[in-house]
Amino acid sequence: MPKIFTEEGLKKLTQELGERKTKIRQEIAQSIKEAKEQGDLSENAEYSEAKRLQNENESRIAELEAMLKDSVVAAKHKGSSTVEIGSKITVKCNGKEMAFEIVGSNEVDPAAGKISNESPLGSQFMGKSKGDKIEVAAPAGKLKYEIISVQ
Repeated sequence: MPKIFTEEGLKKLTQELGERKTKIRQEIAQSIKEAKEQGDLSENAEYSEAKRLQNENESRIAELEAMLKDSVVAAKHKGSSTVEIGSKITVKCNGKEMAFEIVGSNEVDPAAGKISNESPLGSQFMGKSKGDKIEVAAPAGKLKYEIISVQ
């Protein structure tokens, strides 16, 4: 199943992959070289740590390559007034205004207001327009949201 990204999310992943393949790989290779020059590798903590970092980096590179291979950019339709992936929305809940960006499930960052189109909240916003109201079940009870703006 393809992974859905916003243009911004896909760009970030591509940049991370490039950095890991060049800069980070070179830094780790240098660390391994320096650790090898210290002699006995069996009790060389620096060598063991550098090899661990190398394994983590290579695993992340493989993960990023797989994600990018199966990725699809969700293009926001210009002038669309309905919520879709890539939309930035402002909502009101319990008298408080909040801002969210609807993103693919691989870009989620709740602290930055990025919620997945597949999440309980995000899925309720999908296809809605300014002025629409939704109700979402939460641990604290049902929360009512009103969409103030869609960009």
